[in-house]
Amino acid sequence: MNKLLSAYITTREHTVTLCEPLAIEDYVPQPEEFVSPPKWHLGHTTWFFEEFILKENVPGYRLFHQQYGYLFNSYYNFAGQRIARHRRGILTRPTVAEVMAYRKYVDEHMQDLLAKGPDEELEQLIILGINHEQQHQELLITDLKYTFSLNPLYPVYKKDYSLVDDRPKSVATFMSIPAGRYTIGADNKGFAYDNERQQHQVYLDSYQIASELVTNGEYLRFVEDDGYRQFAWWHDEAYAWLQQHEVRHPLYWCKIDDQWYQYTLGGLVALDPQATLAHISYYEAAAYAAWSGKRLPTEFEWEVASAAFSWGQRWEWTNSAYLPYPGFRIAPGAIGEYNGKFMVNQMVLRGASRATYPGHSRATYRNFFHPHLQWQLTGIRLAQ
Repeated sequence: MNKLLSAYITTREHTVTLCEPLAIEDYVPQPEEFVSPPKWHLGHTTWFFEEFILKENVPGYRLFHQQYGYLFNSYYNFAGQRIARHRRGILTRPTVAEVMAYRKYVDEHMQDLLAKGPDEELEQLIILGINHEQQHQELLITDLKYTFSLNPLYPVYKKDYSLVDDRPKSVATFMSIPAGRYTIGADNKGFAYDNERQQHQVYLDSYQIASELVTNGEYLRFVEDDGYRQFAWWHDEAYAWLQQHEVRHPLYWCKIDDQWYQYTLGGLVALDPQATLAHISYYEAAAYAAWSGKRLPTEFEWEVASAAFSWGQRWEWTNSAYLPYPGFRIAPGAIGEYNGKFMVNQMVLRGASRATYPGHSRATYRNFFHPHLQWQLTGIRLAQ
């Protein structure tokens, strides 16, 4: 079996494995527009391979279903019309069994194509599709957690499956990085998304960055200091968000009989003050940094210093807006919609999380989300 075929099969099987603990009722709900149901993720990742690879590169290929493109297209305007994002949860049909049959059909054709040895250009597109599915595996888990968290029964996805119980390896210290010119971005030696290129130089003044991420206990001191009610720590837009949504603590925290708890995919557990903080918005991260007398690092500072600290437990907010690198060009066609059109009103996160597919991370990776969103496995690393 060639390496690419093996990577394809392993990735596709992992998505299905993530769904094994689910009951049939778990595949459909969508409580908010920013989350998608597991069944939709299963269909969308399959549609990606069918639409961009099989349909274009296999002579005589027949679509599994003529309307699945409408159901499972996410945001690719070049690929045609699609169901509104907030309506993905009304799709009781196709059934889960039918979506699984769709996956099987596409997998059989993809494996035939891969066995023949695609040319270099097609191989790169397939690698993109594999990485795309790995991204959706993390979204599937974090979307599911958000949906489960709204259930007063605090459902258990899998016993002892927390993803937020890890602790920093040591007491945080601040490491000094000297001023200088540094190379930022991915080279051309392996896979990277287009938003990680072109490689370029930046000048950084000297700075210090924390060796460890902020813990629950450290953040709890901010909460108990009435940090969520003191406007001085918050951006104006962030403070308005607090008032509108009555946010008083991190997502998935709750207080019962004067005891703090945290909802995890392993159920509701007592909050561990020594565990690494998770599910924090940029608004909260920036406010905590201000309260601490520190700041968030820029994405360039993070990348330069990343070899000196352990990362990969949380996606780490930076103080950098998501903007194109010098020389960035949006690719023609639908694939060009993958990253470039989102370069407005979003903030960059660096690193990875415990829900990230193994190997789907690198120091140049640029994740990005709107600043109010909390449902990803995000955390805080301070700088000064």
